[in-house]
Amino acid sequence: MSSNNKKKKHPFKDSLLVAGGTFIVSIIIFIASEFLLRSVAFLLGLIFLLVIILVGILFDIIGTAVAAAEESALNAKAAKKVPGAREGVYLIKNADKVANFCNDVIGDICGTVSGAIGAALVFQVLASHPTWNDLFLSSVMGGLVAALTVGGKAYGKSFAIGNSTEIIFFTGKLLKRIKSFFGVNFFR
Repeated sequence: MSSNNKKKKHPFKDSLLVAGGTFIVSIIIFIASEFLLRSVAFLLGLIFLLVIILVGILFDIIGTAVAAAEESALNAKAAKKVPGAREGVYLIKNADKVANFCNDVIGDICGTVSGAIGAALVFQVLASHPTWNDLFLSSVMGGLVAALTVGGKAYGKSFAIGNSTEIIFFTGKLLKRIKSFFGVNFFR
């Protein structure tokens, strides 16, 4: 069989699928966070905001690490049947898709959701204290969300590049455990 008979890539179609999936996941996360924020105290909402920012940073680390990781180190472990190594190799072989999903899909959703949660928290504070300056509160919250996100991702990128193979091996082990426990196969 010639290489021309291999499955052809369709970047436009793939991009539309990613955009559609992102749209659906974003709506679900926005609705869930809106319901959550309506029913929780400010402190829990702030913790939820920090968790969303942290998730974005962690996925950015994985997306950066997969692009920098060395497949040969994981191939050696996979040959010895070390749990998680085969999954790590798969991640590296699909680095473009994994990086796109982690950095763009999850990262951008977390960035957008964290901004919306920050705004909701400002509205929550203003509802309790209507005389407080809304411009000041919005600016501080926006600055806080941006600083934590950008600063965390900046640190995470340098950490990911310096420890890329270990991060992908750890991610592979985690995916292997999730597959074993829940029966979810991420590699179909």
